[in-house]
Amino acid sequence: MKALIDLFKSPFSIKIAALFLACIATFFLGKHWSHDPSQLIFFNPNTNASEANTAPSAPISSNSLRTINISSFISTASTQVPPLPPPVLIPSPPPPSLERFEVVDQNGEMKDDFDAGLFDLEVGGNQALWNETMVESGVGEGRVRVDRFQPCVASTREYIPCLDNLEAIEKFNASERGEKFERHCPDEGKRLNCLVPAPEAYKTSIPWPKSREEVWFNNVPHTRLVEEKGGQNWIARDGEKFRFPGGGTQFIHGADQYIQQISVMVQDIAFGSKTRIVLDVGCGVASFGAYLFSRDVITMSIAPKDAHENQIQFALERGVPAMVAVFATHRLFYPSQAFDLVHCSRCRINWTRDGGILLLEVNRMLRSGGYFVWAAQPVYKHEEAQQEAWKEMVNLTARICWKLVKKEGYIAIWKKPSNNTCYNRREAGVQPSLCDPDDNPDDVWYVNLKACISRLPESGFERDVSPWPDRLHVPPQRLQAVQMDAYMAKNELFKAESAYWNEIIGSYVNAFRWKEMNLRNVMDMRAGLGGFAAAMIDLLPNSWVMNVVPTSEPNTLPVIYDRGLVGVAHDWCEPFDTYPRTYDLLHAYGLFSREQKRCNITTILLEMDRILRPGGRAYIRDFKYIIDEIQAITLAMGWRANQFDTSEAWQQKNHLFPGKG
Repeated sequence: MKALIDLFKSPFSIKIAALFLACIATFFLGKHWSHDPSQLIFFNPNTNASEANTAPSAPISSNSLRTINISSFISTASTQVPPLPPPVLIPSPPPPSLERFEVVDQNGEMKDDFDAGLFDLEVGGNQALWNETMVESGVGEGRVRVDRFQPCVASTREYIPCLDNLEAIEKFNASERGEKFERHCPDEGKRLNCLVPAPEAYKTSIPWPKSREEVWFNNVPHTRLVEEKGGQNWIARDGEKFRFPGGGTQFIHGADQYIQQISVMVQDIAFGSKTRIVLDVGCGVASFGAYLFSRDVITMSIAPKDAHENQIQFALERGVPAMVAVFATHRLFYPSQAFDLVHCSRCRINWTRDGGILLLEVNRMLRSGGYFVWAAQPVYKHEEAQQEAWKEMVNLTARICWKLVKKEGYIAIWKKPSNNTCYNRREAGVQPSLCDPDDNPDDVWYVNLKACISRLPESGFERDVSPWPDRLHVPPQRLQAVQMDAYMAKNELFKAESAYWNEIIGSYVNAFRWKEMNLRNVMDMRAGLGGFAAAMIDLLPNSWVMNVVPTSEPNTLPVIYDRGLVGVAHDWCEPFDTYPRTYDLLHAYGLFSREQKRCNITTILLEMDRILRPGGRAYIRDFKYIIDEIQAITLAMGWRANQFDTSEAWQQKNHLFPGKG
């Protein structure tokens, strides 16, 4: 017995026991930390591998894409701020082996051990994966191989697939309702399978705010607007640049003076406080929106791709939010009660045609108590035809309960009612009628226009928003109407998503020097509640974000607009309505795993290449099996890729940076 005891006391036995315990601990630690499939992918424009090798790494938590049980999210007495949860409004479908992750316990309280993953810039090294020749990604059975994509023909340099489908457009040439300017996407087998080329001598875009005044001629090499609108101070050619004096057809002395006139006419408009979101219809080169930026107003500038087809291209090259869109036969892809003010200055739209169906679409999108500003010939000209048009407009606006609050010179301003009282007092049979109670005014994707008045909510939702800038961080009332699984905790989810992205973007600003990248035009391809865009405003105020809400997910666009942000509904199985080379940064969080069963991943990436500026960046975060495929495709597109794994903070991180060269 004594010999047995002596054996266990021997140094050799102690070493064996210690080694055994260490093996067990290592096994369970590895088992605990080895689940996460998600990866983060960046695309950047660095031109050589040496630059990549100096870029810092930025660790991110492995919890980022895990599903959260959000049946309750209400924290109690603790004054400690818990680690921030990831944006999980609409979690991407995980692989079968992915475990459910609990942010709250069974009592609905925030768990102390939840970790969103802070950025530890001292951890790990940089694993830049530059590969100029190989187009492979992954190892073993996960390897993906893609043939290199070739440039498209030169005639596609300004190609917008769903607006340049000549075969479909020809069917509507005889129509006067504008169908030929609407979306007609090419069939699956007729879509681009190549890379849209840039113009010869293309230059890096001039950064904001200088771009408000000038852009490179070679980037948008078209002089038609100069020839037709130069006398109205729209645009002028000056050597290798276009210059924008700031004028418009109805405000040739400058947009700033014109905006000030509107402010004086109706002081309640209060640009930058009560009025934050504006829709500029028939925007020209978007000088109205460009000059509103200095008043803390963000303007969605829209125009069709018509005879002045490059006006939206000029707007985006200047760094102004803009889309190709038209009032024709379908609803625009913006929610109800979205815009605090809608502006039309000589926008060449007959608002009273077909029972006022086009103005009723404005009414749908205009926030209750919002303003419609009309600067047009019928307001001030005395010719019989113009006066008749004015009478028709006054009659129509009265029937839809708009109040003419001011008419001065060539500007008329109406105000939309704040509730349904006026509608309910109208005499029986007055047209247009109220829309059916079951009509959803936020249902916009390929929905026909309706010649009826969209009802205002009786509950107060959609009406009351805080002034800017408070509304950016205050959960809006319409959040409760979003159909998603987390009804009792939506306000907490809103705050958590905002805080999470604020922390993440703050880390990228520092780690990857985002302030030095001149990021102006940014798109969030899966925007959720708009937390990413809010963080960009807080940390990179010279940028603006187009928040895209996929049609396959809960419609959060009303929340985004109530926050004072702009966005649009879109199906990523189809091309987006913008010109090539119009965005500096594309952000896609969980988009590909969400859409992989509906859409072709290659098609989405080719569309991203089309709309991304040369030298632009893409930030894609998704599961590893998706990232491997994306990396192979982007390398085949000629992008440079840098991949980092989003494991726990003590492990080496792996982001992917393919950059459009």
